[in-house]
Amino acid sequence: MALRQASHKLLRTSLKVRTPIVRGFASASNLPKSVKDEITHEQLLPNYDPPADSATGSLLSKQEPYMVKTYVRPSQMFVRGVGSVLYDMENRKYIDFTAGIAVNSLGHGDEHLCNLIFDQARQVIHTSNLYHNPWTGELAALLVDKTKEHGAFHDASQVFICNSGSEANEAALKFARKVGKVVGGEKKIGIVSFTNSFHGRTMGSLSATPNPKYQKPFAPMVPGFTHGVYNDVAGINDLVTEETCGVIVEPIQGEGGVNVGSPDFLITLSKRCREVGAVLIYDEIQCGLGRTGDLWAHQCLPKEAHPDILTMAKALGNGFPIGATMVNNFVGEKIVTGDHGTTFGGNPLASRIGHHIFSRLSEQSLLKGVEAKSETFVRRLTAIKDKYPEVATEVRGRGLILGLQLTRDPTSLVKEARERGLLVITAGTNTVRFVPPLVIEEEVMNEGLDIFEKAMKVFVESGNT
Repeated sequence: MALRQASHKLLRTSLKVRTPIVRGFASASNLPKSVKDEITHEQLLPNYDPPADSATGSLLSKQEPYMVKTYVRPSQMFVRGVGSVLYDMENRKYIDFTAGIAVNSLGHGDEHLCNLIFDQARQVIHTSNLYHNPWTGELAALLVDKTKEHGAFHDASQVFICNSGSEANEAALKFARKVGKVVGGEKKIGIVSFTNSFHGRTMGSLSATPNPKYQKPFAPMVPGFTHGVYNDVAGINDLVTEETCGVIVEPIQGEGGVNVGSPDFLITLSKRCREVGAVLIYDEIQCGLGRTGDLWAHQCLPKEAHPDILTMAKALGNGFPIGATMVNNFVGEKIVTGDHGTTFGGNPLASRIGHHIFSRLSEQSLLKGVEAKSETFVRRLTAIKDKYPEVATEVRGRGLILGLQLTRDPTSLVKEARERGLLVITAGTNTVRFVPPLVIEEEVMNEGLDIFEKAMKVFVESGNT
């Protein structure tokens, strides 16, 4: 261990002063091969994962014993962000194609947002829903009015404000159950979701997420949930019945692999919901709020395929916790005082943040920019697919929610990109997901894609899985 620490110390010193000592040091015959390999690795990759004896590693070793082990993470620790770039504790730059999993649509460190947070925090942060505040109602009105203005959810009428995506979906599922009982009696409680969906990790939203990896440790799930095959038009009538109270679906699946719902599927699903009096829930937590180049992913559909409930979160707070459940009168008129609630949801700080962010995400200039950036991503990812057809088979998605389908596990590809200064994430089975900030600059975007091409070349040539 002492030798390894001394090796790393000398390595980092030499890198800092840009001397040629590293190459000779790495090849020194008195060092173990594992140490020499690691030194060479760190020499060649500017953003190598910080080792255990780095400043980052030392801090992690102190913190991790106190943390529930729910996550597997690389050793980088990010301490600062500017626009579409993050900096780690070692002050190294990373281009961010993840946006905090489609959250930081306005990027990191946005000056207007930072000033707003400071201003509101000095006034009042929280009062609870026992009292009114100026911003909850303003946010609700903006969400409804702007959504209609953009040609989406044409009969939206009311909004419940909460703290997260999972909470937004829990509210939607509860509302659907209430509506079902009102219109169809105690037997109308069934909820339908679809394969490869992801709706959250609370028990209701988890029950609508038919993935054994997530469900098995916490089984049994909430009763009354059934699951169909995404984009299977033929199976809809048998799946959605008179005892179905609600159907929850993502117009574009994010976590499931960036799978786009076909218009035929969503239109037929909506028609069947109307036939049996079921509530149609569109979960646009990841695919909505401008990410497709439209304000909402479903607004390209005809009005008859619009939802009864629309859920949102993620980008609505740009990193600050907030979620919302938007409903039409068919749903809203059946929800009464005491049916649902939240302590923190709709607090003045979160609501003012949401109001500011939604105002900006709904601007036509931003949405047109998403379309233009999408064209660059699709063109360059398609070129990669064509170059490596044995490894990359498909580019799919819309706007800036895109997936590159691979034939093998992309874990090592993600690492190759990260250690060259680019952050990407996976989805579904062997899919690399691209969800950068919507405001990413063209120069940064192309620099990131250059890095990805280099990482892809190494991934293909190495054959690693």
